[in-house]
Amino acid sequence: MRIMGLDFGSKTVGVAVSDALLITAQGVEIIRRKEENKLRQTLARIEELIVEYEVSEIVLGLPKNMDDSEGPRAVLSREFKDKLERRTGLEVHLYDERLTTVEADNIMIEAGIRRENRKEYVDMIAAQIILQDYLNSRKA
Repeated sequence: MRIMGLDFGSKTVGVAVSDALLITAQGVEIIRRKEENKLRQTLARIEELIVEYEVSEIVLGLPKNMDDSEGPRAVLSREFKDKLERRTGLEVHLYDERLTTVEADNIMIEAGIRRENRKEYVDMIAAQIILQDYLNSRKA
């Protein structure tokens, strides 16, 4: 079984999946939607990916503020967690995602990805970082 990592944004969800040994995370795709509150198709696509990759649990990034408080995005992430659990029947773990977007940007800069193209990949790479950090924390 594998673990899925999700980076939930206002109009996108970055998706990553672990390998079968739960050692590494690979980016899978970015699910895009036209409106922030339209989640039905997003949830349906996540369900398809769960079946395709034989996912047994999900890690969802929780966007906390640097002072450890939670703002409006964290509230939306918690609501999305509840929807995911109800819809998929899988356990969803929240994982602190502070600075993952900055880290994803740095990775793309090092890889030579041009600034105008970075937005296309940032959510998927952030999901990969969230999942990899979670996998590493389980080993510790």
